[in-house]
Amino acid sequence: MDTPETKYARSGDYHIAYQTLGEGPPDIVSLSAWFSHVEANWDVAPFAGLLRRFASIGRVISFDKRGTGLSDPVPLQSLPTLEEWMDDLRAGLEAVGSERAAILATLDGGVMAMLFASTYPERTSALVLLDCWARMARVPDYPIGVPQHVIDAAVDFYDENWGTGAQLDFLSPDQAGDTELRRALAKFERQAASPGAAAAMRRMVLEVDVRHVLPSIQVPTLVLQHADGRVVRVGHGRYLAEHIPGAQYVELPGSDAGAWGQDLEPILDEIEEFLTGVRPLAQADRVLATVLFTDVVDSTKHAATRGDRAWRNLLERHRDLVRRQLERHRGREVNTAGDGFLATFDGPARAIHCASAIIQGSRALGVEIRAGLHTGEVELMGDDVGGIAVHIGARVSALAGSGEVLVSSTVKDLVAGSGIEFEDRGSHELKGVPGEWRLYAVRS
Repeated sequence: MDTPETKYARSGDYHIAYQTLGEGPPDIVSLSAWFSHVEANWDVAPFAGLLRRFASIGRVISFDKRGTGLSDPVPLQSLPTLEEWMDDLRAGLEAVGSERAAILATLDGGVMAMLFASTYPERTSALVLLDCWARMARVPDYPIGVPQHVIDAAVDFYDENWGTGAQLDFLSPDQAGDTELRRALAKFERQAASPGAAAAMRRMVLEVDVRHVLPSIQVPTLVLQHADGRVVRVGHGRYLAEHIPGAQYVELPGSDAGAWGQDLEPILDEIEEFLTGVRPLAQADRVLATVLFTDVVDSTKHAATRGDRAWRNLLERHRDLVRRQLERHRGREVNTAGDGFLATFDGPARAIHCASAIIQGSRALGVEIRAGLHTGEVELMGDDVGGIAVHIGARVSALAGSGEVLVSSTVKDLVAGSGIEFEDRGSHELKGVPGEWRLYAVRS
């Protein structure tokens, strides 16, 4: 089987390098750890073996996310967000004409894969997670995570040892003495990213938390986890299997991470059996989305002060402004009531930027806006949406101050590494919603 040709897709202003091998259906996206290089893959035996095996049962699609490999670079001061990396995946799928694909993710590629599968269930036929996690850092309600000082040490390790292949020591301890494999990995690292990019992006992906996303994953899911993994402890895989509805769980022997073991055949057999037995997915009626509510502050006072005709004219200008920003940030207007809007987005960072732009533009018109956002599973009801996530978004918006974008902790967690800054607004009870919710204001 010949090495495939590298081609480019456009994702906004970025060129995304991709390759395809084999013929589908099914289509299978190989989503490795955050660093990649579609051409150097073929010089690293574990990567090449995995790609060729799955090309025997379908069309394999691999790509370099922006900032890595052969795709366009990004400045270290403006790292890509998960939703921007999802844009790159969608661009690759569209470039090859793939309507639905199974996603095979290893290690930190899993957080993006889970977010994509829950946001685009109609584009995802199945999800395979090999040694992945929902959150890496330890917090009181996630004791299986690793302490922050360990994460800091891991980032320092990447900064100091990138391009040497030293990570083979913990990716596959049994192969640590294989000088040829270490040399191939070292070269792959240097081609995939610079040391500074490696450390910065590694920290970003280790800060992401997608635990809130797991119940929204509707596609058939297989979780594979090494029992004695040093990089990804077994508790991470068990947590995923317990919180993704209907997930199958297979615990593998050994201490390897991802596809770095000496004997990959048992893993590949499990994945092939799972993928070839997948049944067609019924049309999704639930998806993960970011819900945005906006409304005008003191609208009654404005109407009384300006008069009915002037107020109606101002409202029309405001609505035009909101709709322009929704179009610009890929939001979907669900409905408008009076001076308020309900819209949904397929990415939380875009929703935050849209809300901020609406507030700034409306201020120029002479009115102040409040906005609230929450990310969760929404029910699709024709052109309308419903579900608890919508109610939470409405309650968050009601607590926002004048000129403020207020978000739930779920939104904050999902935009880690985006550069968006927040101010803690404390814990709140949301009317009709169980429990306490920690809210954050976007720092302007």
